[in-house]
Amino acid sequence: MRKYLHKNLDDAHFGCFSMDMKIGVIGLGKRLNHMVNTCMREAEPELSVVAAIDPDEAAVREALPEKEAKAVKFVRSVEELAAAGVDAIAVGTRCNLHAKYAMDVAVTGLPLFLEKPIATTLEDAMAMESAFQDTQTKVVVSFPLRASPLCVRVKHLLDEGALGIPQHVMAVNYVPYGDVYFNSWYRDYGVTGGLFLQKATHDFDYLAYCLRSPIVRVGAMKSCGRVYREAKFAEVDPDPNCGFYEQIGTPETGMNEDSSSALIEFENGAQGVYTQVFYSKRGAARRGATFSGHQGTLSFDWYANQATLIHHFQPFEDKIQVDSDLHHHGGDGVLADNFVKVVRGEASSISNVWAGLQSVYACLAAKESADKGEFCEVRQLKKVGMGEASYH
Repeated sequence: MRKYLHKNLDDAHFGCFSMDMKIGVIGLGKRLNHMVNTCMREAEPELSVVAAIDPDEAAVREALPEKEAKAVKFVRSVEELAAAGVDAIAVGTRCNLHAKYAMDVAVTGLPLFLEKPIATTLEDAMAMESAFQDTQTKVVVSFPLRASPLCVRVKHLLDEGALGIPQHVMAVNYVPYGDVYFNSWYRDYGVTGGLFLQKATHDFDYLAYCLRSPIVRVGAMKSCGRVYREAKFAEVDPDPNCGFYEQIGTPETGMNEDSSSALIEFENGAQGVYTQVFYSKRGAARRGATFSGHQGTLSFDWYANQATLIHHFQPFEDKIQVDSDLHHHGGDGVLADNFVKVVRGEASSISNVWAGLQSVYACLAAKESADKGEFCEVRQLKKVGMGEASYH
C-alpha cells in the first residue's frame, strides 16, 4: 500500500495530505455506488476507482466520472485487483459473496470496506473468523446505524449512567419499504439467508454497541407467506391483502419473512425484545429502541430524528432533536470518513470485522431459533477481546 504523508509540519493540523487515493471495487451496485461516489469522495476528494471486479462492466463505467470510467481496469481476481496498485478495496457484491471476497482481501493486507451481512452461513462466518485472526487487513463494516449521530448520543447517555445500569431494551424496525425484499434480487433467499441476516444485523449490532455487550442467547419466531406470497399462488388465493411476487419461495423451501421477532440476552445480563415488520407503510415507519434502567428510560427513533430521556426520580424529561435527515441517518458519511482515515493510517475502524462477525453469529442464532422453536446460544468470538469488537 502506498504511504500517505503530511505535506509539512505546518499543515499537520489540517490532517493527512495525499496526492490521491486509489481504490478497487468488487460489486459496484447501488449501495456501494452511494458509499464510494458520494460519501467516500466527500471525505477524500482525490479518491479514484482504478480497478474493478464486476460482471456488469457497462454499469460500472456509467457510475464513474468520465476520466475514471475510461481508465478503470476490469480484473477477475482479488490478486489482480491488488496488483493494480490500489490503496484499499471496497466490497458491495450480493450478500452470499461478501465472506468469500473478504477472505481473499485478507490475504493482501489492504484496508477493506465491507458491506453487511459480512457472512450468510455459519461455515463462512467461522472461516472468516479464522482468516482474520492473523491478517494485517483493517476492515470497516458497513454499520451506519451505530455511527449515526443519534445512536452515538444515546450511547453516550447510557455510558454516563443516565439510566443507572441499563437492564432492558425494546427495539423495533417497522420497515416502510419492505416490498424491496420481495420484488428485487433481495427476494432470493439463497442470497439473503432471511431478514434477520439482511436487516437485523444492523439492529443487533447497534444494540450490542450501545449496551457494550454481545448477545449470547436468542429465542426467535418468524412469519412467512402470510402477507408476501409466491406469484404462482395468486390465481388460487387472490387475497387483496397479500402481495404476490415471482420466485420468492415458500415457507417450506425458504423465503424472506413478513415479520420476525426475538428475545435476546446480553452477556452483561441485560435483556431485550426485538421486532422487525416488512409490510408497514408511510407514517407507520419506526426504527429505534427504548432502554430502561432503575434511574430512567431512554427512547429514540431514527425516523423522528429524536430521543427522549425520562428521569424516574426527578421531575424532568429531556428532549434531543437531531438537526439532519441524511441517508442512513448520517452514519454513512461517518463510516466513509473513518474508512478514509483507516486507509491513511490515521484511525482505527469504528465498526471492525469482529463486530460484523458477532452480529452475524447473533443473526444466525435467531434464524436457527425461529426454525427450531427453541432458544439458541450465540457463538462467541474465541480469541478476540470484546474491546476489539468495537463495543467500547
